[in-house]
Amino acid sequence: MPKLLVVVASTREERVGHLVADWVMEQVRAHGKFAPELADLKAIGLPVLDEPKHPRLGQYKHAHTKAWSATVTAADAFLFVTPEYNYAMPPALLNALDYLFREWAYKPGAFVSYGGQSGGMRSVQSAKPVLTTLKIMPLPEAVAIPFVSKFIKDDRFTADESQAKAAVAMLDELHKWAQALAPMRAPAA
Repeated sequence: MPKLLVVVASTREERVGHLVADWVMEQVRAHGKFAPELADLKAIGLPVLDEPKHPRLGQYKHAHTKAWSATVTAADAFLFVTPEYNYAMPPALLNALDYLFREWAYKPGAFVSYGGQSGGMRSVQSAKPVLTTLKIMPLPEAVAIPFVSKFIKDDRFTADESQAKAAVAMLDELHKWAQALAPMRAPAA
């Protein structure tokens, strides 16, 4: 079963990303085609990129980078749970992406975005050029959650029917792409 890394991009004190990610993890488990792992960037706590050498070399000095590298390497696909900060992705997400290079390659990525009126979609659009540079295949299928606070009650996020349907479609496509790209991730003979 392909491994899906669900990345929680928000690191703010007053955040809801972890609540949305709890719902995402439930959707992934119900979907049944991935082994999900949660990577909360707040808990991981990567400092601003502090490696002395370029990530493409894979010559990491710090334990936090080596651990992040192992986590990303083990994944077959990514699902980024992200808010929108000033029409862009959160700085913690960009930082986490910038830490590595080869580990991301030839894997698909999808988004569950949330926020105000735009549902975090501008965050997604700002992230896609970075993903393609890292050779991640960003999918058009996504879940956008506008006015996210309306869906949170008693510290729990509950999606509406359209968001739940979008999650299934997104996970179906993510699974297809994870399988299709698997030969490109295989070590050379």
